[in-house]
Amino acid sequence: MSAGLIVLALLVPTTWISWLPLPALAATIILAVLGMIDFATLRDAWRHDRSDAAALLATTAGVLVFGVEQGVILGVVLSLATVIWRASRPHIAVIGRIPGSEHFRNVKRHQVETLPEVLMLRIDADLFFGNVDAIVDHLEQLLKERTANGQVTRDVVLVMSAVSSIDTTGLYLLNEINRSLLGQSIKMHLSEVKGPVMDRLQRSELLKQGLGGQVFLSTAAAFSYLTEQAAQETWSI
Repeated sequence: MSAGLIVLALLVPTTWISWLPLPALAATIILAVLGMIDFATLRDAWRHDRSDAAALLATTAGVLVFGVEQGVILGVVLSLATVIWRASRPHIAVIGRIPGSEHFRNVKRHQVETLPEVLMLRIDADLFFGNVDAIVDHLEQLLKERTANGQVTRDVVLVMSAVSSIDTTGLYLLNEINRSLLGQSIKMHLSEVKGPVMDRLQRSELLKQGLGGQVFLSTAAAFSYLTEQAAQETWSI
């Protein structure tokens, strides 16, 4: 229908069109492009990720207010800002073992087994300068909460199954965490370290100067080892 109206308008002498009020011409253009607006995508974006929906709305508003080029630039800047914001706030989960298995999941989402004096953390992001402070702050907060609740922490296991790369700042971070935990009589262990990350760790000060704990091939191996250690300490007492 919109295309038909446009064709009809082109067939009419332009002198006649000049007499049409601007609101009528604007309504014709709006009617022609209205079908191009994808409301379903906006609805899905709002349901799944509010930040994506906000960027979409801001880009649309920028195009309408400032122009196409400026609106697109605004959308690109907002998208990059969103990526940086997400990267600086990695997901970190306290995990435990699902009973009767070797699978480890988030304690907030599953019924799992944990060791009283062990804190197991899964870092779901690469380690780089943009997120190291958030990781340190999160670990310190968890340790403070455990202390406030009367829980003793003797071991911290960093599960690195989702860490595919690590930069110099990330290596420095792990070394500093190790030193800080040793000062609190807490051993730091690593598990499921990927090959490229292990290559960098082996050249770092962390493994050269001495990791407080051990590097385990799997999280299940770390859990079994620490379970045995706890049993031996209990037996010796």
